[in-house]
Amino acid sequence: MKNSYIISFKEALKKENLKFTNQRYSIFKFLVNNDGHYDCDSIINYLNKSKIKVSKATAYRTLDLLVKYDFCRKMVLDDGIARYENKLDTEHHDHMICVDTGKIIEFVSPEIEKIQDEIAQQKGYKIIKHVHQLFVKKIS
Repeated sequence: MKNSYIISFKEALKKENLKFTNQRYSIFKFLVNNDGHYDCDSIINYLNKSKIKVSKATAYRTLDLLVKYDFCRKMVLDDGIARYENKLDTEHHDHMICVDTGKIIEFVSPEIEKIQDEIAQQKGYKIIKHVHQLFVKKIS
């Protein structure tokens, strides 16, 4: 993990009047060092197994901060459960979610990106942020 990320994390905590604690740092470190999409309970369970006790309140507060300062991305799927993924040193991508298994498949499509940009421009807008989620079912 880059030292500049840790410095930025500490600065974000300071702006929000939150202390730099082992629990908050562990959540940050977990997301930055792991690929995938994790809900809050999964993160807490992983940290608990590593002998790091984190309350749900601390976890959610820290995750909200990480989203606010662009360290991670928050996705809420049809089940209403928020999942978080690392946003540092990652390329933009979209998601397909299998409705049978819940598996999240990342994909990149320059064609889709281009079409979205063209449609926004035709309507007099510029896309500044978007969430593209496709809910899919395996073909038998």
